[in-house]
Amino acid sequence: MNIKFFESLKTMLLLTVGLLVIFTGIVVSQLVIRNYSTTLLSGAITRAENIAHKLALDVTDKILINDLVAVQKILDDQLQSESSVSYLFIISNQEVLVHTFPDGVPVNLINIDTHKNNKNKNVAKLISETNERFIDIRWPIFEEKAGVLRLGISEGPYRYKIKQLGIKMTLITVAVLIVSLFLSHFLISHLLKPLIELTNTVKDIDEKNLDMRLDVKGPAEVNKLVIAYNAMLVRISGYTAKLREYNQRLEQKNKDLDRAHNQMMTTFSVSQKIAALPGLKRICLFLVETLQDIVECKDLSMIVFDNEQGIASLVLEGNFITLEKEDFDSVHTKANQIVSPVFLKNEEIKALSLPHGLNKSSRMAIFPFHHHKQVLGAVLISCPDDCVCVKTEMDVINLILAQTSGAVYRAFEHEKEIKGLKSRIDKVSGYKGMVGKDPKIQIIYKLIEDVAPTDATVLIQGESGTGKEMVAKALHDVSGRSAKPFIVINCSAYPATLLESELFGHEKGAFTGAVHRKIGRFEQARGGTVFLDEIGEISLSAQTMLLRVLQSQKIERIGGESSISVNTRVLAATNRNLLEEVKNGNFREDLYYRLNVIPINLPPLRERKNDVSLLAIYFLKKFADEQNKIIEKIDPEAMRLLLDYNWPGNIRELENSIEHAVTLSKSNKIFMSELPNHLFQNIRLIEPAKKEKILAANEEGIIRQALDDCTWNKTAAAATLGISRSTLYEKLKKYKILSPDAAKQPLLLNL
Repeated sequence: MNIKFFESLKTMLLLTVGLLVIFTGIVVSQLVIRNYSTTLLSGAITRAENIAHKLALDVTDKILINDLVAVQKILDDQLQSESSVSYLFIISNQEVLVHTFPDGVPVNLINIDTHKNNKNKNVAKLISETNERFIDIRWPIFEEKAGVLRLGISEGPYRYKIKQLGIKMTLITVAVLIVSLFLSHFLISHLLKPLIELTNTVKDIDEKNLDMRLDVKGPAEVNKLVIAYNAMLVRISGYTAKLREYNQRLEQKNKDLDRAHNQMMTTFSVSQKIAALPGLKRICLFLVETLQDIVECKDLSMIVFDNEQGIASLVLEGNFITLEKEDFDSVHTKANQIVSPVFLKNEEIKALSLPHGLNKSSRMAIFPFHHHKQVLGAVLISCPDDCVCVKTEMDVINLILAQTSGAVYRAFEHEKEIKGLKSRIDKVSGYKGMVGKDPKIQIIYKLIEDVAPTDATVLIQGESGTGKEMVAKALHDVSGRSAKPFIVINCSAYPATLLESELFGHEKGAFTGAVHRKIGRFEQARGGTVFLDEIGEISLSAQTMLLRVLQSQKIERIGGESSISVNTRVLAATNRNLLEEVKNGNFREDLYYRLNVIPINLPPLRERKNDVSLLAIYFLKKFADEQNKIIEKIDPEAMRLLLDYNWPGNIRELENSIEHAVTLSKSNKIFMSELPNHLFQNIRLIEPAKKEKILAANEEGIIRQALDDCTWNKTAAAATLGISRSTLYEKLKKYKILSPDAAKQPLLLNL
């Protein structure tokens, strides 16, 4: 039997014993060595203190009588007689009196205050530059009146003794480990012998001799294992007999399934074909056609439910028809009530809101189909009175619907996802009525989303026609004040004398002509938003009153005596540089900073040229719908002209230009000739070759338009254009313009 070394139980037990002995030996050794080390060092310190005390007594008199030679001799004798002492010196008033260093006392040893932070003020441990360790003793002589004795003892001898002790403890641990492993090997081999016999016996058991029983004797645990294994063999033998019986039954069921498989081939082929069909409409039409081929009753239709929007779609006679919302509830409720296919009675059919005369049938079968317990729709089969529907046909219909309901659900979800993606794409192209997807305008959209929920005052700046009022309206619509009024005030439309009355109102008799009380715009917008367009045009007196509104949210009517709380949010817009107006003294500085809490600077159209084509198409659809015209696109040369133009009037100028072109257009396309003339002033900025191409395209468009207006009567067209007939023919030849009838004639070759 091949057993890996480290997977053997015996090996693991021996390793455990060995690790336990090693761990115990290490712990005991460390404790003994630590205790021994502490004892040695404590004895060394005590001996050093005794030596220092004796020397201090011996040298006191000598130092007091300044007999330093005698003191030096005492220190030298002590150093020679005590091998553990490494150095001695006496220092007084930072001056070394005597020492035992051959080359002089190290400066670092004199200057370092080694005893300052030591709990034992007389003892400190030092390390030399050569990593030699010392115990430094500081002993006062005659209460430091005669100086201080410094005595150093090397730790080397003591550490050597500790190292020797460590080696001895290691040897003892190794000896104990060897003895333990030997004894453990003997005991473990004896204990595992019955288990090994049991393993070898079990190895010979297979499915052919499950009746075999084990007879191995050993310790109580091994005996229990043998009993449990014999009981397991009995259970396995019983399970094997049951499995044979199950296999026989399974073979019979497989035969039944083979027969059913042939019956299901048609159903599966339907599922495969549906999987390859794109779109919900194609899948439903294919299902209706397939089911009509199976049943005798050809009056078959399908209803698909949109449960989220409450809309039903009817598939009938090759058409995919969306039903009215009021037709949804009755059919959806009935389909939810039915678990399996049933025949509806005459009164039940009439209760359903079915279009196209479906509810006139006297007998109808309804087959609901589901996906994850959610009803997706139903198949309706209208049967004549003498119809006898075969049960197998109904079962096949029900089975096909069960198999294909997942495909119908996935197609429905796919179309819903596509609609959602289109909706998100449309959102990227615009926001709250504003059109554009240039990064500069996208930043404005994001800023509106962030600022709108607050009540912060916003100053919208930009050139005329950039859409400042639309930004203000978007800020109001996204804010929590959207249900309240949005009041727009064009400050440049009122003279200074009337603007204050317009903003804040006036009392009856406040001035000449004030025949009744007037409610100001701020009161009208209470709880909502006030948009002050062209804020740079208001007078200084109105600026003062507006500043008070921003500070206190209170106003006073002209001629009034009490303050009125208004709780309005103020949005302001201007095409002026208000900071320059402040410097020139035309605008209050404090009002400017009150208004400029959140600045929004709208980019001019010339800085977002990517949006010109998007805006042009948007305005084209808008004005074409308003004028009931079918205009689908803009000619490429006309679009190029729009893209090259600088648009000083910004979006408003582009809107007016497209409206002008739509009004003049008589075809399904906008040509250069239909654009306003002032746009062609930009041609001088274009290269000569390109300029000639634009003029040619414009001329060609004018000629085609004149011919269309005159129903291709060339004489009338030449008169309309103010040119001769021969000149018109030259132009037709130059631009290869053919009449609709001539364009349809085949090309004849002269052979």
